[in-house]
Amino acid sequence: MKTILEVKDLCKTYVLNKRQNNVLKNVNFRIEEGEMTAVMGPSGSGKSTLLYAVSGMDTITAGEVTFCGRNIGEMNQKELAALRLDEMGFIFQQMYMLKNLSVLDNIIFPACQSRKVKEKRQETLERGHELMRRLGIIDVADNDINEVSGGQLQRACICRSMINRPKMIFADEPTGALNRSSSDEVMEELAELNSLGTTIMLVTHDVKVAAKCTRILYIVDGNIKGEYNLGRYEREKLRDRERTLNGWLMEMGW
Repeated sequence: MKTILEVKDLCKTYVLNKRQNNVLKNVNFRIEEGEMTAVMGPSGSGKSTLLYAVSGMDTITAGEVTFCGRNIGEMNQKELAALRLDEMGFIFQQMYMLKNLSVLDNIIFPACQSRKVKEKRQETLERGHELMRRLGIIDVADNDINEVSGGQLQRACICRSMINRPKMIFADEPTGALNRSSSDEVMEELAELNSLGTTIMLVTHDVKVAAKCTRILYIVDGNIKGEYNLGRYEREKLRDRERTLNGWLMEMGW
């Protein structure tokens, strides 16, 4: 399998009131093409910091992050911005959307900004419609963002993350602001995207969310304490996966 993301001896240190806070300490892991990896751990363990650091949204203090063979630590801000726009997709707990655009226009906006996507606007619109159709929200394409539910809006964020055909999607607590029903729907969509070949790394505190991933990385105090391979997600085996994962997390000190 092809390695999409490789992290070697990653460190991230913040200085606050002249004191060093070592948030990440010599973190090592890799993510292969087609994996869906969840990062779990207690509050303040460095989960989100790790996701931001390896996706180029935050600088690293030491170590090396290689994305699709490119060392992001050697890239300038313009190169990083182009990499994030063209090769990565992002989904956040808070569903950031431009209020003056419709749901569809929000979804296709990254494609309009990309130099990689060379197609006519009508073709981009058709791809946006197709993504919305796949995720069951085509009926709200022309709605304002305040006219749709939280679950619909997060599925629109998934569409937006896919519009530039990214090599990998990074998701920070993608279901954290949703109720259980909407959370389950969104995770089913992400699991479906993964089954079609999309590589995903997500941060979550929810065992039900993590149980739909192929692998779990458990982080404590900035160190990866362990990892667990659940294998490919099968819906009919979800309860067994949840029980197995719960048992392992208890061993980890969850």
